[in-house]
Amino acid sequence: MRQLGVTEVQDWLAEAGGQPLLLDVREPWEFQLAAIRLPGTQTLNLPMGQIPQRLAELDPAQPMLCICHHGMRSAQVVAFLERAGFQSVYNLAGGIAAWSEQVDPRVPHY
Repeated sequence: MRQLGVTEVQDWLAEAGGQPLLLDVREPWEFQLAAIRLPGTQTLNLPMGQIPQRLAELDPAQPMLCICHHGMRSAQVVAFLERAGFQSVYNLAGGIAAWSEQVDPRVPHY
């Protein structure tokens, strides 16, 4: 499984080309409370429990960064997507909590 630390995301975005997807696998209330918004990216909130039945909505060729609160749920989603044939899928190590602490303190802690 490929993981990116929060300080590596900007470099990944530059390398990803096109429009990478930030796939936030938290529940809608979590996403509304604290979300990562980055220019040049598309963000999709698709809770972890819905991934299997909505898999067809995702493009296996699109670079994707999976996000959750601390990186555990998103790691499980990355493993699932890799088994389903997705090629360019990464987990955000430490999740949005690490993002808030190390990159953007405007993103609320919860």
